[in-house]
Amino acid sequence: MAVSEEWKRLRVQYAALMQQFGDGWSNGSAEQISDVFTDDAVFAAAPFGAAISGRQAIAEYWKDIPVEQSEVSFRYGEMYVAGPWFATEFRCTFRRRRTGEPVDVRGAIFCETDGAKISEMRMYWHRTVGG
Repeated sequence: MAVSEEWKRLRVQYAALMQQFGDGWSNGSAEQISDVFTDDAVFAAAPFGAAISGRQAIAEYWKDIPVEQSEVSFRYGEMYVAGPWFATEFRCTFRRRRTGEPVDVRGAIFCETDGAKISEMRMYWHRTVGG
């Protein structure tokens, strides 16, 4: 079965959003992260936590990355695309600034888009702390 040109285009577009999100996390830039979201986006950072709404609230959530995390490295896997939705696995490693402990976060990200930006992101992950 041939892969459609539209699917290829969406895969590239969604990969660019994920790359910008990951670069923002790695660079400690709440602005870079929040720029991938629509103004009224929904973001659920944890599997069982409450979701937050709005680009400003999302930026506020991410603003303390440089204070809490150092040596951040974010990577994502293959993009699974279905129209306006996409999903990918991710891994983020960093050191806690206060203790120096290494942290390894692995999981999956599920997103819905409005065609250009992310309108909903849900993260499901597991965190390992220490060596």
